[in-house]
Amino acid sequence: MDNVDELEKICQNIISLDSKMRSARLINNRGHLIAGGMKDGLLSLEAQKQDEMMFMELALRVRMRHEFDAEFGEVHFSMSYRDKVIVMSFPLNNDDVLLLSCEKDIDFGKLPFKVLKIIDSLKKSPLKTF
Repeated sequence: MDNVDELEKICQNIISLDSKMRSARLINNRGHLIAGGMKDGLLSLEAQKQDEMMFMELALRVRMRHEFDAEFGEVHFSMSYRDKVIVMSFPLNNDDVLLLSCEKDIDFGKLPFKVLKIIDSLKKSPLKTF
């Protein structure tokens, strides 16, 4: 099985964790989508061009968060509670990142820890997507 296929399955597994999940996307360290997408039947709240900008900004933010690892420890996930959705990002090896979006009424106290278990292998061995 191709590695991208494995990554797609991981994204689908994460989306299936809760009916309130909207998307699961794996972004490489340059801000390019490598796997995943929106849940079937849902449309993105942003245009495709905005997706590209958001992915690049996210990749930069993930790299910048390493600056405080010595003082505070490694970042395992970040969450933004917004007016329309909750957005979570999970840094992976090689500064790649898993980006999730979900409805605001999801149990965000438990979901990130379920996701961390699923992506454990992506944090311990480098992603080889190219």
